[in-house]
Amino acid sequence: MHTVVERELELKLVLSPERAIPVPARLTYRTDDPYAVHIAFHIGTEHPVNWTFARELLVEGVFRPCGHGDVRVWPTKVEGRSVVLMALSSPDGDALLEAPAPAVSAWLERTLRVVPPGSEAERLGIDDGLAELLTPTTGRVDELWLRDPWPSDESKDGE
Repeated sequence: MHTVVERELELKLVLSPERAIPVPARLTYRTDDPYAVHIAFHIGTEHPVNWTFARELLVEGVFRPCGHGDVRVWPTKVEGRSVVLMALSSPDGDALLEAPAPAVSAWLERTLRVVPPGSEAERLGIDDGLAELLTPTTGRVDELWLRDPWPSDESKDGE
């Protein structure tokens, strides 16, 4: 069973130092994708704009500037309020979004309680999957498994 941690909040799309417009957004964290956070921006179209990036990047960005390339995150103050800025870049354009730091921090805290840092790999089930793949079947011999896949020149017709 997987857990989903969501939070609806209003971000601001920063157009210039003097102008920003509100953008409703949904932050989503899923335990079946434990390394990632998902943000859906509702921009008044039929389909939201979705971004996915590392949870660790957002956690670090609440405290200090981090990231490079397509996603950069850093904390700052705007008119005395603590905010987290997210600079997103894609082939379709760039956006600077401002999020209220207390709301983002509270949501991140909930995700960290569900899947503590360093325990993400346990949620992927990789060890269980590998164990299942590597466990020999009992009671049945697989002839293809026992056959030499590269017969030597000395064998006759793949014996």
